[in-house]
Amino acid sequence: MNDKRDHIIPDSLTTPLSDLDVSDPRRFEQDCWQPLFRRLRAESPVHFQASSPAGPFWSITRFDDIVEIEKNTQIFSSEPTIAIVDPPPDRGSLMFIAMDQPEHDIQRRAVQPVVAPKNLREFETLIRQRTGEALDALPIGEVFDWVELVSRNLTTQMLATLFDFPWQLRHKLSEWSDAITSDERMTAGRGLTEDQRLDVIMEILEVFTRLWHERAGDGVESFDLIRLLQRDAHTANLVNDPKNYIGNLILLIVGGNDTTRNSMSGGVLFLNDFPEQFERVKADRSLIPSMVSEIIRFQTPLSHMRRTVTQDTDFKGHRMKAGDKVVLWYCSANRDELVIPNADRFLIDRSGVRNHAAFGFGIHRCMGNRLAEMQLRIVWEEALKRFATIEVVTPPTRLCHNFVRGYSHMPVRVQRH
Repeated sequence: MNDKRDHIIPDSLTTPLSDLDVSDPRRFEQDCWQPLFRRLRAESPVHFQASSPAGPFWSITRFDDIVEIEKNTQIFSSEPTIAIVDPPPDRGSLMFIAMDQPEHDIQRRAVQPVVAPKNLREFETLIRQRTGEALDALPIGEVFDWVELVSRNLTTQMLATLFDFPWQLRHKLSEWSDAITSDERMTAGRGLTEDQRLDVIMEILEVFTRLWHERAGDGVESFDLIRLLQRDAHTANLVNDPKNYIGNLILLIVGGNDTTRNSMSGGVLFLNDFPEQFERVKADRSLIPSMVSEIIRFQTPLSHMRRTVTQDTDFKGHRMKAGDKVVLWYCSANRDELVIPNADRFLIDRSGVRNHAAFGFGIHRCMGNRLAEMQLRIVWEEALKRFATIEVVTPPTRLCHNFVRGYSHMPVRVQRH
């Protein structure tokens, strides 16, 4: 595809909508995506784009419209994929987030116990210990990269625990997650080619196939994701279905890494951009749980989810055809003033703070949402115990990506109380 790095991004407000690429990842890299989606919500909330690097697609930008589509899984299918781009016809992998009923529930049910309330309570002590150790190791008064030393570090440790992954190789999990999502079609040509991504996928499959066979029948009472799959009758032989096995591994690796990691970084930025909110939470730490939900809304770590129309249908006066892509822009839903008052402001005690789109809706609502909230809550509980200030020294480097909204670097400086 064409590399759009050197091309000017068309003005979101003066360019005809028909000439704009809603999916241009450079808007997210430059953090200038908000005006376009505000305009779409006002002028064309159900918007058809005839061409893009990902092909033609519909954009849905209002909160209530996205909820309506998410609930209608018969017309708006999650198959074959939840990303704006299509997998190559012979290389698609299966994952339960990209399945409809009944297959979705069968496979999700097998791994759901990893985030059961009892397990979350047991995880909390471990997460708090690791968070404290990571924060105590930060250089006081010196500039460092929060993404690397805090966000990536902590989420990779958690992911390794969920998989009971070899500790000394845990860095592979975040590296794999970055590679899997780094599709050149979603990154303005800067990501990996399909062949490069396939090499990564085959490496993941090789490692996890070995882990599966090492653990099969070992009698260990563990709630790691591999053993949970082995124990469930519906997934006990999943290793013999490589496309399905690797698909669900990819889902769990990316889902457990990108979203939490980028919200962990985003919170630091938002408290710098809205310093009065930082003062409020420092004065009243009971606001932390509410603040966590607001961080997740404001970050919206996944910009979109995609559905595919199963049969010709009318939606809000627009004729959609079977096979059409429908892109649900979660980032826009989370700034929809019709549902979320003062949506462009970061307000840590807003009413209905958990009423956001970042976790999705219906059967596909994020399985790990409570774990993500707990990880973020603990980071801020422990950080506020230690630090009087967490200063973003220079603007962060954002990902050029239309699916993952995140940061590659965030230089900060912390000072103790």
